[in-house]
Amino acid sequence: MEHESQQESVLMSWSGGKDSCMALQHVLQTANTRVEALLTTVTRDFDRISMHGVRRVLLERQAASLGLPLHQIHISKGATNEEYEANTGEVFSEYHARGIKSVVFGDLFLEDIRAYRERLLTRHGMTGLYPVWGRDTAKLIRDFISQGFKTILVCVDPKKLNPSFAGRVIDEEFLADLPAEVDPCGENGEFHTFVYDGPLFKNPVKFSPGEAICRDSFWFCDLIPEG
Repeated sequence: MEHESQQESVLMSWSGGKDSCMALQHVLQTANTRVEALLTTVTRDFDRISMHGVRRVLLERQAASLGLPLHQIHISKGATNEEYEANTGEVFSEYHARGIKSVVFGDLFLEDIRAYRERLLTRHGMTGLYPVWGRDTAKLIRDFISQGFKTILVCVDPKKLNPSFAGRVIDEEFLADLPAEVDPCGENGEFHTFVYDGPLFKNPVKFSPGEAICRDSFWFCDLIPEG
């Protein structure tokens, strides 16, 4: 009798947003692959997801609803690349010692970002997996919506998109209002999102949108936890 092929454990680079969620869905549908943990960078001073600005309690509720372990990587406000790489590398080394060799990312088409990740991973004997790489972003976001995922804009770069988009849910009306030069998945850094419901979730992550504020040249919509 043939032995069943061994299951591979992977780490999931998790921002809480739609791109990592789409990548996670692909991994969860891949035979003989399991997600060991979601890895999320949290800015210690703000107690929020780095760059996205979402409160840590909502991140934790999101992971619980997904039914996956969460490993938070803490960095300081205004952290240098050196600090980020040191703290992330420490975590990579920890999991590598447990036999885990791959990290999944939700990157779509930015070659420089992918090359940066590969350099960091190689230092720790790890490799990157990019399940949504090269997908057509207009089709990808519509597939995401049609499957019932719900996501809200939590961060907007005002140099690339009007701040009034902060706090909007991504739906067909949103896509119709989006300027033609803005990538529909925000892959060029136009916006960042928080996914709060969908087919992977046991239950919705409940919040109410708070006020939008400008910090460090970005507009953030605060999400106030409920329940």
